[in-house]
Amino acid sequence: MGVLPGAEPFAADGGDVGVVLSHGFTGTPQSMRPWAEALAAAGHSVRLPRLPGHGTRWQDLNDTRWPDWYGEVERAFDDLRGRCRVVFAMGLSMGGTLVLRLAEQRPAEVAGLVLVNPSLGTERWDVRHVLPLSHRLVGSLKGIASDIRKPGVTELAYDRTPLRAMHSLSQLWPLVVADLPRLTAPVLLYRSRVDHVVEPLSGRLLRAGAHSTDVTEVILEDSYHVATLDNDAPTIFAGSVDWVRAHSTAPAAG
Repeated sequence: MGVLPGAEPFAADGGDVGVVLSHGFTGTPQSMRPWAEALAAAGHSVRLPRLPGHGTRWQDLNDTRWPDWYGEVERAFDDLRGRCRVVFAMGLSMGGTLVLRLAEQRPAEVAGLVLVNPSLGTERWDVRHVLPLSHRLVGSLKGIASDIRKPGVTELAYDRTPLRAMHSLSQLWPLVVADLPRLTAPVLLYRSRVDHVVEPLSGRLLRAGAHSTDVTEVILEDSYHVATLDNDAPTIFAGSVDWVRAHSTAPAAG
């Protein structure tokens, strides 16, 4: 099956400040494209890849694992590193998890992170205790897409949650949490007050673990999980443009 209309990656070549963005689990670049376009309009070079297994059919996602998704983000980052003075990384939900991993693995190269409702764990009993077995027996469950407060807005994403892929994501969480002390890049964290997908636990884990750098948290009062398509999207876009401008005045190390 081909790529769903609207799920295509986005790229723009602008100035010497680069930004790589990552969409979330079961989602597509569609959820991030307005953000990417706002950053490009501000003059930045932007890469928004489509993660492997996404934007086609949910069965394809079950054939991928977290290193596949991370590898795509890293390739986009390397592309920008080859042409830009500094590069920032931004992500929604699992996309935030992936760019956190990138900043942990390459602390001298990531100039800063902007995260929207990143996922770092769960307190749900079924995910913690049932998923390790059920992912071998069941292909998928009901999807988690389009958690959006704004009326009439729909996220382009799978209507099923592929369990083998979900299990792989759950294996990534503790790796990222364990390495949070390695973070040196400053973090701008946008977190929705009401989020039906990612629990407050993830925000607590990030703030507790990232003690080697500055974390600025902004609470979004008028958006659910997919805040990049929700009522607070203009706040995220303008805030991230201002934040990148404030943190890109000096060359990055490395």
